[in-house]
Parts: sequence; C-alpha cells; structure tokens
Amino acid sequence: MREPGREAHADQSIMILHAKVAQKSYGNEKRFFCPPPCVYISGHGWRVMQDHLKGEEEKSQTDTFKLIFDQQPNSKMFACAKSLFISDQDKRKHFRLLLRLFLGSRQEVGSFQSRMIKVISKPSQKRQSMKNADLCISSCSRVALFNRLRSQTVSTRYLSVDRGAFVASARQWTAFTITLGKLEEQRTDQGDFVLSEGFICYGCVVQLVCTDSGLTLPPLVIRKVNKQYAILDVDEPVSQLHKCAFQFRDDPLTFLCLSNDAIIQYQAASSTRDSSRVVLNDGSCWTIIGVETVEFTFNQGIACVQTPVTPFPTVCVSLQVNGGGHVAMLEIHGENFSPHLKVWFGSSEAETMFKSPKSLLCVVPDVSVFTDGWRCLRRVITVPLSLLRLDGLLYRTSFSFTYTPEVQPSHCSMEGLIFGVSYNELMKQLSHKQETQHCRLEDVGSVMWSLSTACV
Repeated sequence: MREPGREAHADQSIMILHAKVAQKSYGNEKRFFCPPPCVYISGHGWRVMQDHLKGEEEKSQTDTFKLIFDQQPNSKMFACAKSLFISDQDKRKHFRLLLRLFLGSRQEVGSFQSRMIKVISKPSQKRQSMKNADLCISSCSRVALFNRLRSQTVSTRYLSVDRGAFVASARQWTAFTITLGKLEEQRTDQGDFVLSEGFICYGCVVQLVCTDSGLTLPPLVIRKVNKQYAILDVDEPVSQLHKCAFQFRDDPLTFLCLSNDAIIQYQAASSTRDSSRVVLNDGSCWTIIGVETVEFTFNQGIACVQTPVTPFPTVCVSLQVNGGGHVAMLEIHGENFSPHLKVWFGSSEAETMFKSPKSLLCVVPDVSVFTDGWRCLRRVITVPLSLLRLDGLLYRTSFSFTYTPEVQPSHCSMEGLIFGVSYNELMKQLSHKQETQHCRLEDVGSVMWSLSTACV
C-alpha cells in the first residue's frame, strides 16, 4: 500500500487573488483591473529558486502578460498583473483569468483558473435590489479597499497588512473578510461584536478581518461618500466599487484614514450646513470591491512528477453517503475527476470508482483501520480526505472525514456502540458563522451513518 501521509511542509501551494468585477475600458482609455490580480507561491516543496519560476497571466486567447515573481519576507513568492484591462471591443459579460506556470527549463507546472469575474461598465449609483445581488457586498464575504487621490492610478494605495500592522501599500493588497454586526444600542451580553447576516448596508456596523493573519480592525460604521462628505442618513446596500468611509463605532467623528504608507485615525468635522454630513479628507475616502481567493495545494513527495499537475481536481460540498450492512459508500462531487484518481482517508486508500468527471464513488474504510483493529471506540477520529493520482501526485482538499462513536439508547454494553460518520469542511479563514445542514440519518444494518456538511 502506498503511503500518502506526507509532511505538510513539503506541500506546494498556488494562491490567486482577484476582484469579483472588472470595469470595462472605452476608447483609448485603459482602466486597469483594480486591485490587480495577484499570485502567491508558497511551500517548501518548491525546489526552485526565485528566478526559476515564471508565469503568464491570460484573460483571453490573444492577451498574455508575463509575471515576475519576487521573494517575500515570509518565504512566499509574489507577482501581480498590473497591466490587465478589458477593452470595449470585448463583448463578454463574464470571464476567467488563466495562470500558466512554468519552471525555468520551460517545464510546465500547470494552468490554473481564477473564479468568474463580472464585467461592468461603471459603478452603479442606483439603489441595489435582489435582482443585482451579485453587485452587493454580503456579510462574511471578502473585500479589498483602496484609496486613489484625484482618480490618479499612480496614487493608488491599498489597505494591507504587513508584519502584523495595517499599512497603505502601493503594490500589495490584502483580502479582508467583512462581517456585519450590530449598533451599540443593539449589543447584548454576547460580546462586544455580535455577528449578523445579510447584505452590508450603509449605516451598519462592520468588522474587517485579514483573511491571512486574522488581524482585526475595531468595529466600524460604514458610510457612503459623496463629494468629500460622509453621508450619515443613507441605509442602502453597499455596491461594488462604491466610495465609502469607515467611522469608528466608539468615536463617531473618527474615521479610518491613510497618511502616506501609514493607517491613522482622522478627526473629522461635522458640516456646518447639514448635520447629516461629515467633512472628510482625501485619505478617508475608500473604494470597496468584492474579491475572490482560489488556492491549489499539492504534494509530489519523492515522485518528482514531470507532467503538469492540472487539470486540478476540486471537491464540492455536495456529498452523499449510501450503503447497507457494514459497508458505506461515499459519493464525492466536484470537477476535473478522472479514472487515474484514488480517494484516500488519511493514510488509507479507499476503493474508488470513477463515475464521471464530476463524480467519484468510494468505499468508506472501516474504522478499525485507524484503531489498530478495534471496531469499538469512545473517541472521535478525524482523518484528512485527499486525492492521489496514479503517478504519485497528492492533491490536498479542504475536507476531513470524522468517525464519531454513538450509543444506541436501548443498549448499555459494548455491543451498543455504533459509529456515526460525518463529513466536515475545514474552515481556514473563519471560526464563526457556521451553519450545519444535516442529511438523513439512515440505519444500514448494525452501523449507523450520518452525514453533515459545515458551510460558511
């Protein structure tokens, strides 16, 4: 039996960050994607130096842009595509970015796609409705913030996190999880910040959490900006590429602001003509945009795979447990599956059957495989779920498989122990707002299997 339980430090990861929308250019004007798509390469499994790694970012069959990777202090390699734009000749309403990665020898690592990007002509100034939900900012989604003085591209600064501090960066941007909270008078004994659901609206309390480091800003009230004023009496949904300001909840006249490369608190002044407006400076006016993060993690081990690692198989949360007697079958749904893939539960290979490029069927290993032959246990056992290609390439997934002992009410002896099987997605960025959807509980002989998926 092959052993896929490889050290995590030998993993190789590729992460693509990009905006959810792109503004179309018109005529000779070039509206470069803002924030620019970024690529991060990490993991000790990369046996190449900085100058041995090359990349090409494509947005269509005719537009290709070469990327140059720089070494970061955290041992990651970083590149961004600042010159990407979409012209008015392009009639597409949606598109994906394609990253083609090569080693210095021109050996292809693979081709990696971004998530779908929506093309817009300009930021919508109309009040958004459910018909345009994809243009609204929802709670627990990811956003980026940038500040641009007098609409000059060269003056763009992005809210970012560097070495444990919030900074204004001209090159790198950070994805933040924006969560909806409650106003001070709505707070309860549950804590200083009470999570809520729904779309982000002006006048709401929000919290910005760095998705990479977990660094968090204090609770802020998001305000609409119009001609250098923060408008206090607007409650409409926040839309993509809107100008906004962030008012500190516990100090109503203080706003989040940048000064050169530093993030500071700006003391604003109320308008003498209109009490519903607050006068801001340039550094307090931010543009908000939804962003996506897609990550690919694999491990070559000692295989030294010479063929591309793509197409990259991905597992969705659409899962189903079937079976009878002492045998349970797990059907896995996703994309880019092939007959050359095997499902592994921890260090145990599962008998796998290929159904289609979007479905794999496997036999759930008996719990005794992980307990030295004992089928009765009184503790939870969780094993990672991964996919292994026949040439030895291991694909990590964000899922684990958990064996849970359950006791039948009608028995008290060891024979009364049964095993519940649950399937949980590992939450990497958020530790809150988990909703659990339970599938049916089905008695299949002497073993009971239950399936649950934890979703964000």
